[in-house]
Amino acid sequence: MILDAQQPMRMFDPPFPQSRGEYITILAHYHRAEIARMAGWRDRIDRTTNWAITVCAAMLSLTFSTPTAHHSVLLFGMLLVLLLLLIEARRYRFFDVYRRRVRAMERNYYAQVFNPTSDVAPQWARALGEDLQRPTFVISHRQAMSRRLKRNYIWMFLLLALAWVLKISTGTAQAIGSASAEAGVHRSWYAGADIGPLPGLLVMATLVVFYGWLLYTAFWLYRGRPDADDGMVHV
Repeated sequence: MILDAQQPMRMFDPPFPQSRGEYITILAHYHRAEIARMAGWRDRIDRTTNWAITVCAAMLSLTFSTPTAHHSVLLFGMLLVLLLLLIEARRYRFFDVYRRRVRAMERNYYAQVFNPTSDVAPQWARALGEDLQRPTFVISHRQAMSRRLKRNYIWMFLLLALAWVLKISTGTAQAIGSASAEAGVHRSWYAGADIGPLPGLLVMATLVVFYGWLLYTAFWLYRGRPDADDGMVHV
């Protein structure tokens, strides 16, 4: 049969499964595809965490490599880690979308194959189809940031804070000792936190507020809201 060159090409919809075997085959392939998407986003959030660890190591090495290094390098490191935390929270929201789809299939279908129970979400397949039609984020950016902060980033921030306190206390002690030996001048204990025209008390107060917000976000903001189907395995 000769096709008319002027006739547009007809697009046919792919056929739907007609049997249980075809349906199970499609479900298996779709489950594999969602795992691949989830693993891809998991790799992206792990890369951001690795960058944050690298930033912490670089700032600590730069700060303590020489006595003349300024403590503001650690403050700059805190800002960089905060920026990476914000980026990772956005990536985690995408990861959470695909993770929830995988968990819906594993909990309500694959788990029932190996261990049938009555703990099945009603109309889980319909809910999965609606999510595929109109994908939406389940958690907010603040909640994603809270999860990543609690599980990884809070320890980096605490390490940078400890290093900052050690740096300013060491610098202040050296300055007081040299000033007392030469001119008998006494410096305040917070003078080592000065940054140019900014007084040390202002810098310390800002850090106290900042770390108070970090602790509140990590441990109190979304406490008592675990996902019911997560089990003991969390990311």
